[in-house]
Amino acid sequence: MKLAIHFPNFNLPGGPEALAPTLLATALAAEEAGCATFTVMDHWFQMEQLSRSEDPMLEGYTTLGFLAGRTERITLGLLVTGVTYRHPGLLAKTVTTLDVLSGGRAQLGIGAAWYEREHRGLGVPFPPVAERFERLEETLQICLQMWSDDDGPYRGRHYQLAETICSPRPLQRPRPRILIGGSGEQKTLRLVARYADACNLFATDPAQVAHKLEVLDRHCEVEGRDPGQIERTVIWSSLADAAEDVDGFLARMEELVRLGVEKVWVAPAGPDPAGWVARFAGRTVPALELL
Repeated sequence: MKLAIHFPNFNLPGGPEALAPTLLATALAAEEAGCATFTVMDHWFQMEQLSRSEDPMLEGYTTLGFLAGRTERITLGLLVTGVTYRHPGLLAKTVTTLDVLSGGRAQLGIGAAWYEREHRGLGVPFPPVAERFERLEETLQICLQMWSDDDGPYRGRHYQLAETICSPRPLQRPRPRILIGGSGEQKTLRLVARYADACNLFATDPAQVAHKLEVLDRHCEVEGRDPGQIERTVIWSSLADAAEDVDGFLARMEELVRLGVEKVWVAPAGPDPAGWVARFAGRTVPALELL
């Protein structure tokens, strides 16, 4: 199993001036410790589940571009891009740019979006959930076409592109990996089976994860897809418990590995995220690699 670091909290000591050095120190600590991936959120207001909407939040792809120039090995992405925030043709170009400038380390994490307050607050259209999933599927199709040899038109219900030129091409071959976030059994996991290289589930209980993965396997059967082609990942919710009880965390991860989970995201807690990552990853990465 691999460890990934998710950086969701920008309300840190030192104010805005400290954000760049703190963020960079955390990403470098993750890279030095052998973590596989470093992600930030695709939000414009802070999530109310985590803190106040008025708390600091940085734009995701600008943040990843900053980190791309200062790191060397770690994969960079958003967990996850909201499909409503960017036209899909421009999103494909944005991820391509990140991939080229990072030396082939970009990942497209994407989902149907959900945070209505930030949409309304910033004047971004917020379609009903059914339409957001339609747009998500078309966005996946457009990104895949732009990362292929087909630079012709795309005609969908919601998006029409006269040309799908993407030059330069991504450095990764055949393209950047696609991760779809979410656990919805009827739509999200079906789209994973049809288009994605990885899923990301919110891990609260091994039995629940097992059920979701069984649903994904059934969708793969319908789509004619080998389930082994899809990386199974989770974001771990009990972060305080993980930091305070590393042995207990590793025991839970062993249960998830038996279910086929290959990567777990954790988020640093407290005012020193770089120190948290160095300590936690230093203790867990070697043990996770043996599971």
